[in-house]
Amino acid sequence: MASERDQDTGGMGGDGTGDATAVDPKVAAAVAAAEAAAPKNGENVRIDSWIWAVRLVKTRSLGATACRGGHVRVNGERVKPAHSVRIGDEVRLRHEGRERIVVVKRLIRKRVGAPVAAQCYVDNSPPPPPREAVAPIGIRDRGAGRPTKRDRRELERLRGLEIMRGPGGRPEAR
Repeated sequence: MASERDQDTGGMGGDGTGDATAVDPKVAAAVAAAEAAAPKNGENVRIDSWIWAVRLVKTRSLGATACRGGHVRVNGERVKPAHSVRIGDEVRLRHEGRERIVVVKRLIRKRVGAPVAAQCYVDNSPPPPPREAVAPIGIRDRGAGRPTKRDRRELERLRGLEIMRGPGGRPEAR
């Protein structure tokens, strides 16, 4: 017979081994909220709404714009914002210079917290490229005054803004 202590911990012994059904109460409440946000039987979830709900895009209108621009693919096909998504679908989203590849695990239509949203998909995305350690270019000291023409040209050269100059040092019209 299991002791009271084992019953309180969901069948786990004192060392934390055993049945892994015991869940942190906060996570359990968040999962319950996600299940409440799930569509009822027979209802569909739009792709623009789903990518917003699982926090792949910041706003639903950005999700719809990405769909209209051809940046969202479901199972390899470009989709419109109203396309219905199903469990098991592979969603590819090009956003902010990066491609996200996720497989739908749970359907939700309301935006939930980030830990719960992460449980609604399997992320197969390649790792993000490393941030380049670039020092800010062209920042002048406060109170240094207005830059001279020479200073301005050096700043443009550092920033890569080579302007084609005609006779007299003036920029040429293109």
